[in-house]
Amino acid sequence: MEKVKVKVAVNADTKANSSQGTLITSDSVHSSSMFRYVTLLFAAACGMSVANIYFAQPLLDNLSSEFNIDYSIIGILITITQIFYALGLLLLVPLGDLLNQRRLIIGQMLLSTIALVIVGTASSSAVLFAGMALVGLLAVVTQTIVAFAATMAAPAERGRVVGMVTSGIVIGILLARTISGILTDLAGWRSVYLVSAALMLLMVCVLFRVLPNVEREVKSLSYPQLLRSVFMLFAQERVLRIRAILAMLIFTAFSILWTSLVLPLSAPPLSLSHTAIGAFGLAGVAGALAAARAGRLADRGYGQRTTGIALILLLISWLLISYTEQSLFALVIGIVLLDLAVQAVHVTNQSMIFALSTEARSRLTAGYMVFYSIGSATGSIASTHIYAHYGWDGVCWLGASVSALALLFWAMTSRATAAALK
Repeated sequence: MEKVKVKVAVNADTKANSSQGTLITSDSVHSSSMFRYVTLLFAAACGMSVANIYFAQPLLDNLSSEFNIDYSIIGILITITQIFYALGLLLLVPLGDLLNQRRLIIGQMLLSTIALVIVGTASSSAVLFAGMALVGLLAVVTQTIVAFAATMAAPAERGRVVGMVTSGIVIGILLARTISGILTDLAGWRSVYLVSAALMLLMVCVLFRVLPNVEREVKSLSYPQLLRSVFMLFAQERVLRIRAILAMLIFTAFSILWTSLVLPLSAPPLSLSHTAIGAFGLAGVAGALAAARAGRLADRGYGQRTTGIALILLLISWLLISYTEQSLFALVIGIVLLDLAVQAVHVTNQSMIFALSTEARSRLTAGYMVFYSIGSATGSIASTHIYAHYGWDGVCWLGASVSALALLFWAMTSRATAAALK
């Protein structure tokens, strides 16, 4: 596989040259344990970007009514978004190993702003679906940012940095529901996407001033070769294959819960408002924050043990979630456990695969996250279909089954993973 040589330009003053972007050397970042404010900015940008593809989940009943889409198939809207997200992972994220990442990130976020406006002003289901497809395609900017953060971090702290930035992604996913619910109750569902478009434009302005600028020297590596190398990495790296399948399973479980949760909460006897339904995302944030230490455990060599414990918690969470219609407290505890488990496995997965190759982190991210997207899309369409036919109990049995399969797969491959990491 062809290699990409990276040269990082130097500028000791991180506040100078704002019009050209902050230029940071790999060594300077390593010596300062990764600029904290840059890491936090990465996390915020990732959270805002990824939230765009999850705003629709608490709005499925509104969208179903306004565009006359049946409950049993409304989950297709989320599935389409995830399918295009997967396409973006394959077609756009690998460019992070080839092009200037600063320009790539800013360009994608500007296009995302346009896509959000399309959704917010949609007059038909066709325009809505097309706009959501574009939102999904461009939301992959989050993975370019994660790979960039991993490159800038010192090897001994890569797990911590990836954990912090990835926490921003998970928090963005979860807060998307809270924000979506509040804005919908205040000003209608269209306001969700129009407000997000304005915030994305503001974030672009901030990133333009402070995002690190990396100059890349590429040797004999065309775009088709770049894409082919993603598949070559799967053939070469056993850890990538194992961790990608784990990602698919845990995010199937994650999506099963969060896509369908609005349906029992908005229906009798609970009949909660969109604001109240969205507030359950705050419980998920607590779980995501608690799992931020998973990256540090991976840095210390405890990735396999962390994965096993997290998958057990994931399975247990469905028992509590199954009592949603009898106890909202049980649901809250179940959500905390589920999101803690998913985040812990996800951060551990990324810490492991980023260690496989310094020069191919964007491609490793692309290959890994395709499976994440497949899982999310599968969970979205399956959960609403199961709910329409078997109710909330059916959804919980589906989630528990997928979680049990993930735990079994981890147990069967733990020795192979440990051997490959030596």
